[in-house]
Amino acid sequence: MRSSLLHPSVLFAVVICLAAGAVLPQALFAQQAVERPKMRPLAPADATGLERGGSPVTDAGTLDRGARPEAKDDEKRQAAGVEDQQGVNIYYRMGVPLPDLPPEPEYKGPIDEAYGAFQRGFFLTAVDKALPRAQLGDPAAQTLLAELMNRGLGIKTDPKGAAFWYGQAAAGGYAPAMFKYALLLMEGKLVPRDKAKADEYMHKAADAGNASAQFNWAQTLVSDNPGTKGLSMALPYYEKAAEQGIADAQYAVAQIYQALTELPEDKRKRARYWLDRAARAGFDTAQLDIGIWLVNGVGGDRNYEQGFRWLKIAANRGNVIAQNRIAHLYVNALGTPPDPVEAAKWYVLSRRAGLKDPGLEDFYLGLTEEEQKKAIDAANKFRRI
Repeated sequence: MRSSLLHPSVLFAVVICLAAGAVLPQALFAQQAVERPKMRPLAPADATGLERGGSPVTDAGTLDRGARPEAKDDEKRQAAGVEDQQGVNIYYRMGVPLPDLPPEPEYKGPIDEAYGAFQRGFFLTAVDKALPRAQLGDPAAQTLLAELMNRGLGIKTDPKGAAFWYGQAAAGGYAPAMFKYALLLMEGKLVPRDKAKADEYMHKAADAGNASAQFNWAQTLVSDNPGTKGLSMALPYYEKAAEQGIADAQYAVAQIYQALTELPEDKRKRARYWLDRAARAGFDTAQLDIGIWLVNGVGGDRNYEQGFRWLKIAANRGNVIAQNRIAHLYVNALGTPPDPVEAAKWYVLSRRAGLKDPGLEDFYLGLTEEEQKKAIDAANKFRRI
């Protein structure tokens, strides 16, 4: 879950190391049939391609790889305890049916009464079952007791007590506890900050197969080793976390596959596959990027309709860059019929968020007063999905 990961802005240490460059030929923006409604297009010099970014642009929809404007919103969601790592709620609201769950494998291991009680919501029983085992040094029971204390389930909330038991379980080599305790060591609030010890536990937890630890250890490697060296060192851990369903890792794998030219061709061909998986998990930055990749033909064939669809999803979620770029698609009739009012609506929304675009501003000023009023009214009624 995203709340157990490093700060989401750290992920963009990966993006800083990557180059982006695919653009659309100017001719593709000129594909407007005679019978289509009259549009006020951007100047020809403005209609060259779509890239990703948050800075002012000089061509239509040029998206460089800038910072993500809604990062603060992600922080607020995390502070409120909102977990969207797997994106199930977002996926459901998109109107796409959820995939069937894989068949549940038959469990043949020993029965853990403490965890069984916890899973059924019998928290007092879980405490009673876990405490004696924790005191005898059982790291799984220690981790469960720490979780119960941290969340105040069946026992008084006690973050410091939880930190103690996480530490005991981590010392016992239990991967989930090593991951949790590594985060506490990095944070330095409940236990003294110790980066070296945090790195040791995170690395061990990652090697033991903990998906969140694999992602975070990859982040650490990228942060501590700038450039392609760090990306190459981190890639195996990103890949393992991606296979286990961590959307942030899936996004990172896609970006690295696309950027590192020395990788085997079979991996580079799977860049769009991983970006698509991250987008389907509800990661809005991946939804933005897969839309742009589809429009530009990055990592595969162009598909304007699918690209428009993904950008529309990201725009409806409040992604400012996607709102700006979808305005360009409406202006230039790529993947959608031209619609000057809808284009202006999305431009107004992105402009209000601080994203400047001289080309779209010229387009907006060329609209009639009635069209501008309709666009503003539509922008005022917009609500994030």
